[in-house]
Amino acid sequence: MGVLKRTARPFVIFVERYYPDPFVFVIALTAVTLVAAVVLTGSSVTLALTSWGDGLPLLLAFMAQIAVTLITAHALAQTDTVGRLLTWLGTQPRSAAQCYLLVALVSGIASLLSWGIGLIAGAIIARQVAVQASERGIRVHYPLLVACAYAGFSVWHMGYSGSAPLFVATPGNAMEDAIGRLIPVQETMLARWNVLGAFFSLIVIAATCALMHPNEEEVIEAPVDKLRAAEARDAERASVDSVAERLDNSRSLSVTLALLLSGYLAHWFWTRGFELTLDVVNWTFLCLGLWLARSPVHYIRLVRNAGTAVSPVLIQYPFYAGIMGMMAGTGLVALLSDWFARIASTQSLPFWAFVSGGIVNFFVPSGGGQWAVQGPIFIEAAKTLGTDPALIVMGVAYGDQWSNLIQPFWAIPMLAVAGLHLRQMMGYTFVIFIVTFFTFGTTIFLAAR
Repeated sequence: MGVLKRTARPFVIFVERYYPDPFVFVIALTAVTLVAAVVLTGSSVTLALTSWGDGLPLLLAFMAQIAVTLITAHALAQTDTVGRLLTWLGTQPRSAAQCYLLVALVSGIASLLSWGIGLIAGAIIARQVAVQASERGIRVHYPLLVACAYAGFSVWHMGYSGSAPLFVATPGNAMEDAIGRLIPVQETMLARWNVLGAFFSLIVIAATCALMHPNEEEVIEAPVDKLRAAEARDAERASVDSVAERLDNSRSLSVTLALLLSGYLAHWFWTRGFELTLDVVNWTFLCLGLWLARSPVHYIRLVRNAGTAVSPVLIQYPFYAGIMGMMAGTGLVALLSDWFARIASTQSLPFWAFVSGGIVNFFVPSGGGQWAVQGPIFIEAAKTLGTDPALIVMGVAYGDQWSNLIQPFWAIPMLAVAGLHLRQMMGYTFVIFIVTFFTFGTTIFLAAR
């Protein structure tokens, strides 16, 4: 325990002093990528700048899908039923260590269902645990509690909403011809080695989080009054006086829409089996949210509440798309990925895809976007070496989720809900970043043996 506390401390100090705001981070990454593209590939500044500008709109369609994911996940996580479940869970821990364990596990399990649910539910359970612990006299370090929620999120790409596995399972995807077939989710996210790896990684993450509890004099407790006020606003009920207001607050209307979506989803799975796409995942969570909402107007209010969490992500997405365009247009990403592919063997290629994915994720923090720029190079290497392409997909996916722990982009919606600044919690996720290198790396390496 003492070793982990001491390990975490320098990272906490470093982040508090030097880590920039996420928007500043993307500006700095843009400048670094521009310099690297010119120096390492010999590209002209004009080509790099043009590639960046042409790349800005590349992910707009995907950005709309991501927005729907975040909004529907946020709304579902704040419905009364899910709220009561999270409140009840918040009352279960009997010590600070149990609080950290619970938050990491709940966030991780939710993230395996949907990365959007994981981000929002993780923040809400951290908030609930902090409030309940305060009422029972348990002193928990709120920055570490939120870090536990973000640490649990790091297994998301092994689960139901994993972008890369869903991408290669979707008919007509851009990589179908290069791979030569679709890769069903049974070979990626539902493969036994991936399921076992997710379980093992989450247990290790939760245990590590519990062991980083700081000394009593360093504990920063949550602003409980502020959190209770936020919960009270979420629980407000609209008035029902006029005919229009009765329609607005009629649960039967939202249930009718939920029934229609349920029928569509039932037909989808009946006719196509367990075939998942990002759109199907989105409609699933929209459907669940409508089932659990009090009324149409209540669901819209839940969606409106998601604005604070979603808008900072959306405004940054085009800039990361620009970085992706610059890396692809100048050949920088090909240079990086090709270097890893050249030093790999048939068995080690998935591991190097993992390491490469972790590096590229700093510049392209989008599972789908990252696969689009890295996938072709590694799939070609897999064909040459005779490596199973499903392992390459998951190798890149593991790298993406791994370096999210120190890439601040996806922390934005969670921090918005938790009411915390990035610099207060990311020092702890640096430690999880080190630990999960071994859990994720070992999983993909053994799967390729």
